[in-house]
Amino acid sequence: MRCSLLGASGAVVALLAALVGALPAKAGDRTLPMRFELRRQGPAESCGIACKTYIAASGAITADSARDFIRAVQGRDLSDAILVLDSDGGSVLGAIALGREVRKLRLAATVGRVVDLKGDVVGRAAAIDIAKDNAKDTAKDNAERNADIAAVVSPRADCESMCAFVLLGGVQRTVPPEARVMVHQIWLGDRRDDPTAATYSAEDLVLVQRDIGRLAQFTAEMGASIDLLDLALRIPPWEPLHTMTRNELRRTRLATDDAAAPPVAAAAVAPPVQALPAAPVTSGLRATPINEQRWAMVDRGGIASLARRHPFTIEGEPIGSFDLAVACGADADSFELSYVERRTITDDTRLSARPDSVSLRTGGARARLAVTASQRHDGPGELVSSAAGAVPAALIREFAGPGSHSMVIETSRKGLVTIIRIGNTGAQQSLPRLIASCAKPIGARADLTVRKTGGLASAQ
Repeated sequence: MRCSLLGASGAVVALLAALVGALPAKAGDRTLPMRFELRRQGPAESCGIACKTYIAASGAITADSARDFIRAVQGRDLSDAILVLDSDGGSVLGAIALGREVRKLRLAATVGRVVDLKGDVVGRAAAIDIAKDNAKDTAKDNAERNADIAAVVSPRADCESMCAFVLLGGVQRTVPPEARVMVHQIWLGDRRDDPTAATYSAEDLVLVQRDIGRLAQFTAEMGASIDLLDLALRIPPWEPLHTMTRNELRRTRLATDDAAAPPVAAAAVAPPVQALPAAPVTSGLRATPINEQRWAMVDRGGIASLARRHPFTIEGEPIGSFDLAVACGADADSFELSYVERRTITDDTRLSARPDSVSLRTGGARARLAVTASQRHDGPGELVSSAAGAVPAALIREFAGPGSHSMVIETSRKGLVTIIRIGNTGAQQSLPRLIASCAKPIGARADLTVRKTGGLASAQ
């Protein structure tokens, strides 16, 4: 019996279930530099002389990944080998170099996780040998030992960001229905946490454009459609990665053998809804402009608030903006958070409906806001919606704590969900001022002195 690319025909599913241990949702080494380990397809009874070699590639793609790959496979017969990818992505140039090495060896490639068979005696013995390896062992030595371990491939894995371009290196490329390929724009790594708050030099722009050009050349060189790069470049860093649909995998030629894969619903980023500018933070006086690049204290109608504006996009297409504003709560254990969204009206009737829900999360905490209003303005062609609610003080303090943190805003209407991530630049410095104002009697809070700095009115 000849096995499929993933090595498990319907006749041996029960056997595999007995041999394979429980699979974790995420492999723990995905954040470490990518490792390459050789395995033999198993169990031997299921594939016989047709058993293939798996090259497990899991972890972050670095500038050294191509070199590490060469060391791991050097001297091996890889005529029937399959590269199995499970990665969050990483270096642009590292991915291109690795993809070219994969193509040189004319390997097949797929998305998945290689799982050792628990009941395989040879595999257990090899695992004991590997545990005894010392620092003098080379990647090639370890690969030789690992190659005797029987394994199967779990299709439940993710190939994110630059991993998609490594996948292009395969001469035959398969994405199982259970796997996900996820793409987004390339960005400067040290400014991904809060990209709208960062500054960029001419040198930065040259670097990004150079890498885009190299990716375009590599995509064409690998025989894929430039639509793959176009799709990735639509997704800004504040939106979730876009999960490619079966149609997109075929259209971009990222998957070359998809005939056996049944069509599945798009797994990805839920369709767009709109972010809502915080519930009105004014009390009838002229609204203070809110900073688009950082969180800052503002005085809106005598109410001290910590506020920030952010672009609202759907797969990179700008359709408006939203404001978030944090004000004093009823007690020390809560803050009042308001959200106001101004969204350009389109022909899509699903997006012209009143939002059903607005929620936010940061770290492990989540809060839901009540939608308070939604009004269409025909003059500028806008739909303005607002939501507000009390949120735990601990949630805001965690978000504004030391280091880079993000807040995820989710809005839903008619079953469509839009997710936007906003960073915390300026929040750590400004939150103590908001807390200090909350300690004042309510009457005194309206006595805030306002000074204008670069077009932004800040509460003293």
